[in-house]
Amino acid sequence: MAEIRNIVRIAGFDLDGTKPIWFALTGVKGVGINFAKMVSKIVAEKFGVDVNTKLGELPEEADAFIEEVIRNPIKYGIPRWAVNDPKDWWTGEDRHLVGTDLETHLVAVKKRLFEIRSWRGIRLAKGLKVRGQRTKSHPRKNKISVVGRKKKGR
Repeated sequence: MAEIRNIVRIAGFDLDGTKPIWFALTGVKGVGINFAKMVSKIVAEKFGVDVNTKLGELPEEADAFIEEVIRNPIKYGIPRWAVNDPKDWWTGEDRHLVGTDLETHLVAVKKRLFEIRSWRGIRLAKGLKVRGQRTKSHPRKNKISVVGRKKKGR
């Protein structure tokens, strides 16, 4: 049995090589459990291993292949609905963004929405809920509670 690599570097992230492929891939920012399971099935087919094989047991060339599948999932048969940027606003492509690419894209989207003065953009800029949730009681993020406080002097 080959030696297990404890740390595997994929897409700029250090992943735990002692965990199964699908679970270890969730350590990449922009890769969730469902997407990671789809990628691990493709990798398992290519290298003839089980989906639950440890990430560190895969050969070195698997790292580059996994990164390629994550960056170009449509090319490898992952459905369009699974990518995190389907039908991009600027290019019209179906892309899957990870790491700093994802962070910069989200900043650009928020900036564009705020500049066109959309309701969603204004709510995002204020740090409020965007999708119609109630905000009276529950979702307070480090804000002073105003609801239910008595005015001083009464």
